[in-house]
Amino acid sequence: MTSLSQFTVRTSGKNQWINITEEVRKIASSSKIAEGICVVFTPHTTAAVTLNENADPDVPRDVMLALDRISPELGEFRHGEGNSAAHAKTSLVGPSLALILSGGDLLLGTWQGIWFNEYDGPRTRKVYVRVLGE
Repeated sequence: MTSLSQFTVRTSGKNQWINITEEVRKIASSSKIAEGICVVFTPHTTAAVTLNENADPDVPRDVMLALDRISPELGEFRHGEGNSAAHAKTSLVGPSLALILSGGDLLLGTWQGIWFNEYDGPRTRKVYVRVLGE
């Protein structure tokens, strides 16, 4: 069996992390697939999805700080839109996640959450969720 859903994320800042765990969990649960894989994908070149801690609000801030140090805005960039640092951050983090579905629910660690990462906002973005299994 397979199920495909999508939802939108509206960001309000240039760099922002938004917790999308509950949206993905609801989609996975409504698929009626008990055992399988849940793929979360965003079709954007300046946004990403990641799995990280969702208990301490300083974690997203700290990871964003680290990504800014790895990929700062540089005057040497040639891309005409001026968002090369955002493209690099997306390449580092990635546009998708594959998660285990067990007992009809996402198999996440105690502190794990699914985060949508905006690097070139504010924008309205798409997130696709494909659930595969039995």
